[in-house]
Amino acid sequence: MRERLKQGKKSNFSVRADGVMVNGERVGVPDVDGLRKKILQEAHNAPYAMHPGTTKMYRNLKPYYWWQTMKKDVAEFVAKCMTCQQVKAEHQAPAGKLRPLSIPEWKWKKITMDFVVGLPRTLRKHDAIWVIVDRLTKSAHFLPIRLGDSLDKLAELYVSEIVKLHGVPVSIVSDRDPRFTSRFWGSLQGALGTKLHFSTAFHPQTDGQSERTIQTLEDMMRACIMEFKGNWDDHLPLMEFAYNNSFHSSIDMAPYEALYGRRCRSPVCWDIEGLRQLEGPELVQETVEKIQIVKKCLKAAQDRQKSYVDKHHREMEYEVGDKVFLKVSPWKGILRFGKQGKLSPRYIGPYEIIERIGPLAYRLALPVELSQIHDVFHVSMLRRYRSDPSHVIHEPEVEISEQLTYMEEPAEILDRSVRKLRNKEIPMVKVRWTHHSPREATWEVEEHMREKYPYLFQ
Repeated sequence: MRERLKQGKKSNFSVRADGVMVNGERVGVPDVDGLRKKILQEAHNAPYAMHPGTTKMYRNLKPYYWWQTMKKDVAEFVAKCMTCQQVKAEHQAPAGKLRPLSIPEWKWKKITMDFVVGLPRTLRKHDAIWVIVDRLTKSAHFLPIRLGDSLDKLAELYVSEIVKLHGVPVSIVSDRDPRFTSRFWGSLQGALGTKLHFSTAFHPQTDGQSERTIQTLEDMMRACIMEFKGNWDDHLPLMEFAYNNSFHSSIDMAPYEALYGRRCRSPVCWDIEGLRQLEGPELVQETVEKIQIVKKCLKAAQDRQKSYVDKHHREMEYEVGDKVFLKVSPWKGILRFGKQGKLSPRYIGPYEIIERIGPLAYRLALPVELSQIHDVFHVSMLRRYRSDPSHVIHEPEVEISEQLTYMEEPAEILDRSVRKLRNKEIPMVKVRWTHHSPREATWEVEEHMREKYPYLFQ
């Protein structure tokens, strides 16, 4: 620009007496002594700026400064900001297109399993349910258990309730529950000739079938307890029957119909005087035909689901050697007006990718502090790290759990107040949490804090 002015060419800029180029109030910034970078740092990192995004930062600078690559430099600076990469949400479609599991060839050949925990203890001392679902017919078994049951007892229950009725499955899909990842369970299934497939860390969609079945089961349990009272395990056999004998949209029939060739009789069939009797060969033929129908329905359902999900997801691939951030979640142990850990970082890292596992998962080189966490993650848990020579990498100052969460404990009470509602008053306390400054303190209900953290009030 200065050369254009020397040559007498037309320009909106002029040179002041002190040699600075100006256009109205805008100052032309030369690329000397890191001046441009200092301006960018001040406009982004300063306390009065608070890490604005690309558009906001550019519009803040535009009235006062100019250089030819200013907009591009602002975008690059914001994209490489270490703090922004760790704390800001990604406003774009989640990474990873849907990859449905293959459709099994026959009934109870490939199954999924999971646990429903956190249930009230019954008179029989049951406090959990083992949910086992066939991936083809969608038929399920709901087995009441105790969380403290030994693996030997679970193995006996598995053989007596599943293997006895359906034989030995070829494969089992489950999450990384310690019961399923134990050496005993792996040895048992290995001896039976069953392959174990675990979901990637913190990606429950891998076993979406069990998750969806559990959701249905929990809804049935709530309704059942409200209607019939008593212990939930008293009603569990009828819940299992109701689930298996009810229409399932993905197979376009009831699970029992896919499993046995027809639905089982229930009191709803009171107006039917009798069922048509089928001879042996005819029954076999009808059952085989049902399975073919189920496979076609499952394929159609998978295609429909993939089409929908892929519209809202994007392809994302990384190479071995790339560095990425890992998504984590805070957990305070109490609900803060429906939100948890609002002031905590969203990502930790960066960590190097050391191996690609299939089309959508990657193995990371995690530090010793995270050795208790499984090191393979779905692509949706990762965020690309944009490096910069100015970055100083620190290990996380908080202790990360196996669930990729970290516990925030209250450090002290700073103040007290009373929230006045229409008909009552609620005592509140202002709490400073560990890993946060007093400026980040939050107001909490005093009663909740006394129940959860009585030592704060001693």
